[in-house]
Amino acid sequence: MDTLTNSLSENQRTLDTLLGVGRNYDVINRDLYVGSRKGRLYVIDGYGDDGVIERIISFLLGRGGDLAAEAADMQDFIDRCVTFCEVDCENNVDKVLKGAFIGKTILLLEGFDYCAMIDAKQFPGRSVEEPSDGKVLRGSHDGFTETMVQNTALLRRRIRDTHLTLESHQVGGRSRTDVVLAYMDNQADPKDLEELRRKLEQIDVGSIAMSQESVAEAIVKPQWYNPFPKVRYTERPDTATACIMEGSIVLLVDNSPSVMIMPTSLFDFMEEANDYYFPPLVGTYLRYLRMVVLLLALFITPVWYLLVKDAGRVPGALQFIVPEEPGSVPLLVQLLLLDFVVDLLKLASLNTPDALSNSFSMLGALILGDFAVQARWLVPEVLVYMAFVAIANFAQPSFELGYALKLIRMLFLILVAAFDVWGLIGGIIGLFLLLASTKPILGRGYLYPLIPFDGKAMGRLLVRQPISGKNS
Repeated sequence: MDTLTNSLSENQRTLDTLLGVGRNYDVINRDLYVGSRKGRLYVIDGYGDDGVIERIISFLLGRGGDLAAEAADMQDFIDRCVTFCEVDCENNVDKVLKGAFIGKTILLLEGFDYCAMIDAKQFPGRSVEEPSDGKVLRGSHDGFTETMVQNTALLRRRIRDTHLTLESHQVGGRSRTDVVLAYMDNQADPKDLEELRRKLEQIDVGSIAMSQESVAEAIVKPQWYNPFPKVRYTERPDTATACIMEGSIVLLVDNSPSVMIMPTSLFDFMEEANDYYFPPLVGTYLRYLRMVVLLLALFITPVWYLLVKDAGRVPGALQFIVPEEPGSVPLLVQLLLLDFVVDLLKLASLNTPDALSNSFSMLGALILGDFAVQARWLVPEVLVYMAFVAIANFAQPSFELGYALKLIRMLFLILVAAFDVWGLIGGIIGLFLLLASTKPILGRGYLYPLIPFDGKAMGRLLVRQPISGKNS
């Protein structure tokens, strides 16, 4: 049936079947009498707050029984007898099931064709701690968790403004994952908001198993050949708060400690929280350092390989960059192989127990360093340049951008090997065309504020602006 009826036994049979009472060990049900009315409670074990539910039942079995006799319908009963503040009246079976699966306590009573959905839930979760990939030397050391209520509270704590809007949606056919749009209703672009709502409504997948990544893939226009990220992620509440205050939209997905910031352009990845926890001059220096390191990570190995391919084109002052001995393995293979090995070491370190991590690091350093050079598999110059590239990748706040640069750098190496200097020139032109054709989820363009050009926005990007007060 689609809706509840006045018959408690009929409603019980329906919910027992759909919730899997007896089949699912974590579906708890309890029969009780509220005055002269028989009723039943349903709650998912592990979601319900035992202390709150016990106090509610204690009141219903006591003074609530006298008040229940006077109730004309379920809403009247809720107003008289339910002491908890977060409670809804519902008779649509599908919505009742959704409420139960997100942790609400369901109360059925004989003679009422509506039920009470009491939001006395307490999700299991970890403590609010600083994310490992977004540490700062100054500033707050808290981070988002996998619990939506905690994450929205971290935003509310920082933005005590009536214009802050937290708009709830549900996506995924089976998972019915909660998604929240956080924005300032007087600053966010209404067209961007409407476009994002439309994209969320059009998501047609059975499950959002990978949380924010599943949502991002469902709302991004497919460009399988394009490795550049179209969404910026952060696990820091202060970063998300700053973006909201600047007019951006933050998308929070339940069960994920990462939030998505939109609209996003390529230049947004140049900013980091550390820029704003230091004076403007220091923040500007850190920003330029990050830009320079990004360019070096992209071009240092292709340019070096282009030069040493033909030692005659290397100026006398730069002869030291030419390997004394080429090694047994071609330079191109060495460079590509080390790129793969660095990723292999990253994956291996993720699966290495903490007790063995130091031994693993020593083993990797010996094999890739001294032993590989002695065996003439690698030349020392290749190790130096690839070590710099590996460190430079960690200097970027976005893992997704780091891997995009890696793939482009490997493509540049192959083009240089095939077409020499024209290969590098063609690769740079192709990279610019790829960036110009990248379609972000929202916003004016992936290269904004360069294309289309916005002088003020470009100035804020290039120079960390001080916070000016009324008395300055």
